[in-house]
Amino acid sequence: MADNKSSCLGNMSNSFGCKENVCVDVSRILDSCRDKDCFEDVKVFLTPYGREIIDNAGSIRAKCSKILAANINIEPVQFNRGFYQIYIKYYIKIVFEACVGMNRSREFEGLAVCEKNVILYGSEGNVSIFKSEMQSGNSINCGCNTTMSTNLPTVAVEVLDPIILNTKIGEINNCCCCCCSPDEVPENLCELFGGSFEDTDNGKNLYVSLGFFSVIRIERPGQYIVSATEFSVPDKECVMSQPDDPCQAFAKMSFPTSEFNPPSISCARKN
Repeated sequence: MADNKSSCLGNMSNSFGCKENVCVDVSRILDSCRDKDCFEDVKVFLTPYGREIIDNAGSIRAKCSKILAANINIEPVQFNRGFYQIYIKYYIKIVFEACVGMNRSREFEGLAVCEKNVILYGSEGNVSIFKSEMQSGNSINCGCNTTMSTNLPTVAVEVLDPIILNTKIGEINNCCCCCCSPDEVPENLCELFGGSFEDTDNGKNLYVSLGFFSVIRIERPGQYIVSATEFSVPDKECVMSQPDDPCQAFAKMSFPTSEFNPPSISCARKN
């Protein structure tokens, strides 16, 4: 049986048959965690257009949600050397559909903000890191051509778009799980909604409950020695596209059988 890895990369032994230990610079995961979070009654920020709709709506349902951005801050934990407090703020766009009478429906968008924090171990480091950077083009720059950073660890967050668990309309005095005001929303996010968000002292407010699945990890750069084998030019030849014959290209595509065969409940439970 042919080695799949060899067939993908080509002939793994070069003319010299060189095998050696090499030093690589990679990010090492020092600590990680997974979370299943539920945020109840999160206040939704609305533009004047959205607020006009909910003031006249008979019923509202949430159609979909999308995480637009995440703001991540990291701070050392006092008296616990090597541990860091990680603050994460999610900005979520939610599309709603409202019934405004006479069987008419209107769509509008809102922004929900959720905040969470975790503590992870990121080890210690007190050095400053300098790295050279290439100048673009052939320009000559007599200034400093290095970048500087501290040796703080890096945080990576992997998160699925939240599940919308509940939607409701409440009065202005209802308690909500909001962690910022409309004035604190970044300007570039406001532009995605076509204007600024409105927060009034009277009228109705819109609330949602959201469920999140996330994986958070903390990393540091590290240098490691690995065993490497040089490889030659790959055996596989590049295939040129043929824009003049699209039907021929389409004929070579595999039929997406799985798209027409949804899994049964027994298969879903196994996965």
